[in-house]
Amino acid sequence: MKRLCMAVMAVCMLLSCAGNEKKEAATLSGLQASKFVADVNGKSTGLYVLKNKNGMEVCVTNFGGRIVSIMAPDKEGKMRDVVLGFDNVKDYMTYPTDFGATIGQYANRINQGKFTLDGVDYQLPQNNYGHCLHGGPKGFQYQVFDAVQQGDQTLELSYLCKDGEEGFPGNVQCKVVMTLTDDNAIDIKYSAETDKPTIVNMTNHSYFNLDGNAASNAKHLLTIDADNYTPVDSTFMTTGGILPVEGTPMDFRTPTAIGERINNYDFVQLKNGKGYDHNWVLNTKGDVSKPCAILKSPESGIVLSVYTNEPGVQCYAGNFLDSTLTGKNGIVYNERASVCLETQKFPDTPNKPEWPSAVLRPGEKYFSHCIFKFTVEK
Repeated sequence: MKRLCMAVMAVCMLLSCAGNEKKEAATLSGLQASKFVADVNGKSTGLYVLKNKNGMEVCVTNFGGRIVSIMAPDKEGKMRDVVLGFDNVKDYMTYPTDFGATIGQYANRINQGKFTLDGVDYQLPQNNYGHCLHGGPKGFQYQVFDAVQQGDQTLELSYLCKDGEEGFPGNVQCKVVMTLTDDNAIDIKYSAETDKPTIVNMTNHSYFNLDGNAASNAKHLLTIDADNYTPVDSTFMTTGGILPVEGTPMDFRTPTAIGERINNYDFVQLKNGKGYDHNWVLNTKGDVSKPCAILKSPESGIVLSVYTNEPGVQCYAGNFLDSTLTGKNGIVYNERASVCLETQKFPDTPNKPEWPSAVLRPGEKYFSHCIFKFTVEK
């Protein structure tokens, strides 16, 4: 009997140790690093964890340079995961989504996938209503970045986009540096160099839900510092015009609930975009010290302030989420369960020379800066 008791105790200790090991392997958001290990075209994927002195945590996978989770404190000090995503790399590889991704080589749409640069015509993939969206079906969000973690708070991701990849000219060496600062901001710096004239427009495509439960975004309050926006046609392509927000559902110059006007399809732009999926022309004009957009959850008290040196921000309200995807913690992602705030050059800029240029030439360096800063309003 004594031997039996000792054996039982030993088994219990082993199970306890195994349980502790499993708990230690999980991130604050509950992710298991082992579920992000894979081989994609000979390159290894993994999960990288950033932490600051306040206990905030950001998890990133080098598959697509994706932010997988962001644990931010709410008004009661409870940590909430405020972005949508999957809990394993297999789902990111299986389901074509942009959750948390680094987007490139050209974020947003290029009309019919065509542009002309220095008299040379280029044809890109047509993967969205006849247009090229987010660099094509094999854009950066589906590539494996080389990753180097520099301490607890900084991750450097790099990717060489080879000449002709998805139709873009030039060998373009891209770098993304993500830093979780001690004032609870995710500071993202993009840079790129090329050996041929090309176009570059990079952004992050995180789907934010500041309630932390991926429920409706309707009560989220949004502010965008913009007097104008770029209208789109029924294929989501910019028309080339720049229109005032004054007197329209596009006016977010004061905090406004996203759900207040989003279904006003009598306003043709909301009908064309199936809600909000538009680029706003920022008043901040590249001043990274001023917030270009602010998103707030009245429920959690979490406030997201966005800063950028770019001329535009795309607000996409998750209109195409359709309950077919199940993400972290078994949560089903329903329509309009999030808000994306993508800092960028304007859509289709290569075909609209009057807009801020996205051209990058040999000897030049592309640089884009975006900051997602989290605070609390009680």
